[in-house]
Amino acid sequence: MAKVPSSVVAASGLVGGYGVARWTRKRQLGGVVLAAAGVAAAQQWRERAGGPAAGVLSAAYVAAFAGSHPLAKKVGAWPAVFGVAGAVALASWAVADRRG
Repeated sequence: MAKVPSSVVAASGLVGGYGVARWTRKRQLGGVVLAAAGVAAAQQWRERAGGPAAGVLSAAYVAAFAGSHPLAKKVGAWPAVFGVAGAVALASWAVADRRG
């Protein structure tokens, strides 16, 4: 069975985490989705690109989550989430997925 690319896992974690938090009105549940996808993506990054790259991409994932909050005040919540998810997906693809 083919693996889901890490870029898709990471972007889905950011979008899915926000969506779950918004629709259920339970931020903690959204955090669980965000964290689970982050861990899964980090494992793929480590396998495909090595530990240092996985560390950088994990930091980018967390920074994207944090950065989406102030960005949402300027452009709206969903555009901010989609924007940072796209940026993380692009970085993930460039560093880890295109090699495979």
